[in-house]
Amino acid sequence: MSLRRADTLGGRAAVVGIGATEFSKDSGRSELKLAVEAVRAALDDAGLGPGDVDGMVTFTMDTSPEITVAQAAGIGELSFFSRVHYGGGAACATVQQAALAVAAGVAEVVVCYRAFNERSGRRFGAGVQRREPSAEGVALGWNLPAGLLTPASWVAMAAQRYLYAYGLTTEAFGQVAVVCRRHAARNPAAFFHGRPITLADHAASRWIVEPLRLLDCCQETDGGQALVVTSLDRARGLRHPPAVIRAAAQGAGRAQEQMTSYYRDGLTGLPESAVVARQLWRTSGLRPADIDVGILYDHFTPFVLMQLEEFGFCAPGEAADFVAAGGLPLNTHGGQLGEAYLHGMNGIAEAVRQLRGTSVNQVPGAAGVLVTAGTGVPTSGLVLGADG
Repeated sequence: MSLRRADTLGGRAAVVGIGATEFSKDSGRSELKLAVEAVRAALDDAGLGPGDVDGMVTFTMDTSPEITVAQAAGIGELSFFSRVHYGGGAACATVQQAALAVAAGVAEVVVCYRAFNERSGRRFGAGVQRREPSAEGVALGWNLPAGLLTPASWVAMAAQRYLYAYGLTTEAFGQVAVVCRRHAARNPAAFFHGRPITLADHAASRWIVEPLRLLDCCQETDGGQALVVTSLDRARGLRHPPAVIRAAAQGAGRAQEQMTSYYRDGLTGLPESAVVARQLWRTSGLRPADIDVGILYDHFTPFVLMQLEEFGFCAPGEAADFVAAGGLPLNTHGGQLGEAYLHGMNGIAEAVRQLRGTSVNQVPGAAGVLVTAGTGVPTSGLVLGADG
């Protein structure tokens, strides 16, 4: 069973630096170089140097190990280094692990990073090609003979059931795509800067796997993103106002698999997100009405709707109308649909910008931001807040 009480991590650490490479379809350089560029940019943003860093966290999927990145970035001795599994589900958990290390006193300044050539190199959208045998791969093996070979096909199963259960059409998914691309159109760092879409554009885009169209699917991106975490006390003396980690959580649901949890009681929700939601609300003391901006993991549009429902912003089946009505400023950087697919790390950076007041789509007075990580897999989430 998941934790049933508030934890003691909230308010003890903050994100103090954010840095990224450009987001492209062909970076022209190694993933290690992308990681080092992002790490150095994040340290510069924080007003810190390589010598201040004593901890590193990344994804198990990252090809650039913590020690190698530290060496290439000029970072010296490390007292903490760690990796988090489950693809995009790791994004917010990297910050959680950094905050845990800082709160426990095993590190003082921890850098979280993710860097890949996901368009010009390995393309995760290609699915299970050349996958090494593993215990978790057995679950996928039950579904491959039926043609469920790619992330889009895995999500399409749940998406079709969602539409059927609530009597909706694919326009429900289009609401998410339109909002994210509208924000991306105003973001100079976004790949789709200057290119908003309409519901008609969404409906005219080609099928990928019914009921998912091209504009329901996130991008494939080359790039890197890094974040710097330290104690709240130290953060208050640095260059920017701290983005306080009010709460951080991980979650896996019952009968959890990687993207193919088809043997649960229903397919219209995301139980792993519910686990995260309960812990974030308990620890932060906040509720959906207290959140000013939502940065929700948007690898595929249907799962954005399900997240809104699992976190309690609206009732099951009502998320499309909630998005259409502007019920919550959503993915103000453009999301992975519009800015870049960096496994959710760029979304955490946008949350920090909102709290600093520097987003290109700034929400006035933003003081509480919800960030989520990849869904359909064991996942994670954050509530970040302004100091004071």
